[in-house]
Amino acid sequence: MAAASIPTAQRFRLSHLDLLTSFPSPKLKSLSRSLRFDFASNPSQVLASIPAMQATVPMLSKESPMGVDATTVEEYASQAKLLQEFSNIPTINKAWIFKSEESSRAMFSFSQPNIVANKKRTFIHSSHISKTRDLSVSFEWSPFPIQMDGVSTLVPSPSGTKLLVVRNKEDESPTVLEIWGQYQLEKEIHIPQSVHGSIYTDEWFGRIAWNHEENLIAYVAEEPVPSKPVFNDLGYKKEGSADKDYGSWKGQGDWEEHWGETYAKKRKPSLFVVNTTSGEAQPVKGIPKSLSAGQVIWAPSTSSGSNGYLVFVGWLSENGPQQTPRKLGIKYCYNRPCALYAIKAPFHESNTTEMPFNADEVKDNEKAVNLTQALSSAFFPQFSPDGRTLVFLSVKSAVDSGAHSATNSLHKLEWPADGKPDTSSRIIDVVPIVMCPEDGCFPGLYWSNFVPNPWLSDECTMVLTSVWGSTQAILSVNILSCKVSRISPDDTIYSWNVLALDGDNIIAECSSPVDPPQTKYGFRISAKEQSAKYEWLDVSSPLQGYSDKIRSFLSSHQCTILKIPVSNHSENLTKGARRHFDAIFVSCAGSKSEESFKGNENTSACNPVIVILHGGPHSVSLSTYTKSGAFLSSLGYNLLIVNYRGSLGFGEEALQSLPGKAGSQDVNDVLTALDYAIEKGLVDASKVAVLGGSHGGFLTTHLIGQAPDRFVVAAVRNPVCNLSLMVGTSDIPDWCYVEAFGTEGKKLCTEAPSSEHLNLFYNKSPISHLSKVKTPTLFLLGAQDLRVPVSNGLQYARALREKGVELKVIVFPDDTHGIERPQSDFESFLNIGVWFKKYCK
Repeated sequence: MAAASIPTAQRFRLSHLDLLTSFPSPKLKSLSRSLRFDFASNPSQVLASIPAMQATVPMLSKESPMGVDATTVEEYASQAKLLQEFSNIPTINKAWIFKSEESSRAMFSFSQPNIVANKKRTFIHSSHISKTRDLSVSFEWSPFPIQMDGVSTLVPSPSGTKLLVVRNKEDESPTVLEIWGQYQLEKEIHIPQSVHGSIYTDEWFGRIAWNHEENLIAYVAEEPVPSKPVFNDLGYKKEGSADKDYGSWKGQGDWEEHWGETYAKKRKPSLFVVNTTSGEAQPVKGIPKSLSAGQVIWAPSTSSGSNGYLVFVGWLSENGPQQTPRKLGIKYCYNRPCALYAIKAPFHESNTTEMPFNADEVKDNEKAVNLTQALSSAFFPQFSPDGRTLVFLSVKSAVDSGAHSATNSLHKLEWPADGKPDTSSRIIDVVPIVMCPEDGCFPGLYWSNFVPNPWLSDECTMVLTSVWGSTQAILSVNILSCKVSRISPDDTIYSWNVLALDGDNIIAECSSPVDPPQTKYGFRISAKEQSAKYEWLDVSSPLQGYSDKIRSFLSSHQCTILKIPVSNHSENLTKGARRHFDAIFVSCAGSKSEESFKGNENTSACNPVIVILHGGPHSVSLSTYTKSGAFLSSLGYNLLIVNYRGSLGFGEEALQSLPGKAGSQDVNDVLTALDYAIEKGLVDASKVAVLGGSHGGFLTTHLIGQAPDRFVVAAVRNPVCNLSLMVGTSDIPDWCYVEAFGTEGKKLCTEAPSSEHLNLFYNKSPISHLSKVKTPTLFLLGAQDLRVPVSNGLQYARALREKGVELKVIVFPDDTHGIERPQSDFESFLNIGVWFKKYCK
């Protein structure tokens, strides 16, 4: 009987017969041969006997994957148990400080994957902070955390006496806003879908802001569902029909552009204000329909007490190729033009309960005003405590060059004393773009964001987190003197992240690839600007509750950051592009240590190594703790994590050296880093695996094609394999042009690529080297990926199968580009661990 003609259930049970052959027991092998023979003549009888047989042979569970041998089953079981240990470690999302005259209280939001429910579990933990004059501190934690079921986000009021809880309901139900006081629920507001959809709580559009008087809240939400045509059984449009009229149905209406990856089911982000006294929510009028709004804040109150204006970020929908009306994907893409706008808010009179803003026509003085026309990029607005200065970030280099991310800059403008927006206000540079940093010096701002209150007591110094090479550092920025200082420890492999400010002191966390996050408290021991210093103390934290097994594994691991010299210097390279780049090397027990590396010993590393490549390409792998990295290193692998040129954190010249050279310069950088580690005796050249996602998958598939003898096994997550296919299916076709053609690609980008362009895309793609590939490769693909559609990986995998390369493909039907759903993330790295163990002994 042909396999294709056997019913699915019978094929599944037949796979257990294959499993029997891998057992060493002669009795089981004999039983397998007998069952195979009987199956050929009488399959029904054999299948009926298998349940009884399973009682005798427990290993042959119905849950065993098809065609998996017993050794692999054991490997899955062992690694799954270990991965679960790492998955149980919670992470801090946010922190807030509530100050009183004598003490402070902290509230932390933690998250932990709930793998069985396939969602993240969020919980709140509170702590009382006790400080003494001798620079000691203790955190007295509440006995137990409180789980936040159904909560989308929490936003304390400026005074800390109220707490907004947002619950975005499903199935078109009303959004619920809860206003909590210090002892009880004070107000519950239900906002129907006819007013707006779900509130944006993401890291890009979403921001929720209380006004100073704490009676108005501004936020970003999905605009109401547009009306759609209604049809009945006669096939014509039916006016005035109820949604559930018998014999009628709603049509689809016009298709609308969205903001790409992860925003496919989201409607346009728009501004709203709710009055917490009356419970009334109103849209902010006067914003052009071509703008998507986000990151809203209140402008300072004037002497008259009016809360008249909001400041927000607006993105034009005409950002497609040649400025056509298309919303190109915005997630991870800082190259989308945006500006700061000011607009008069609803309920803007002093008496907010008597004069709602409900005019049918918007007056000229009530239309949105562009505050940053001179810049192509402006976002994350923040007012100084005195209300005189508006500070914001920009990635104008990304917008101007077309690279999806680049070095940030920080700017300010003076806010008028009368509170009315002035388009003539001069924009002043506070922290400019750093083109080529000197060794050990400030490399520029990257990935910077602001905590809810980032200001020190002098009201002119901000504290923020930024990338510094392969690490993350806490910086202070004085917006008057424009001085930038690194206030977290330097000369360290640890990465630091500010969580909240307690006056002039800082609550932070730090970690490394071999050290899970630790909570730190920074005392400011010098207030002078030129010598501001902090003393960092360890703080007890729920994060320290990881198991003895995890402690044992990680205690034997070591980490160092290698400085890799650039090979084959070109006269056309800028100074920044000729400087070294980084690779983070993590060694586990039994391998060569950092000390022996510094001693330049010639002994070889005994453990296999995984070369790990980040996506982007204008992103960076930081020296932070990651569950996946800790899991893989605990399986016995060393890690070589390469920050090739083009990565963030090394100056703008190095970053801009990559566009136009993708598939060559970045590939050579990875091979150079690998050769460097081999020469130093850190890596055994015969035991090298490679792992990457997105652009890291682009590099991985390039490497196994361009250097087919260098890697014994590979794994890719949503890889870019064929640019000529991706350019017509991705939410970011401009990315294909810029990375393939360079900055010139921004002008060449079109929705209808020429045959010449398609040919160049193909030649720059991993698929052009497919004939040389022989490395066993695991593919992990998200079916809902709009950034690198699943067709890209499937085409490449099918082509490998044609030529007989060993491969495994797993498609996650509900996942997007990041493959971040808890079950999918767990299954991804479990399969990576088992796949690598199979080929990389």
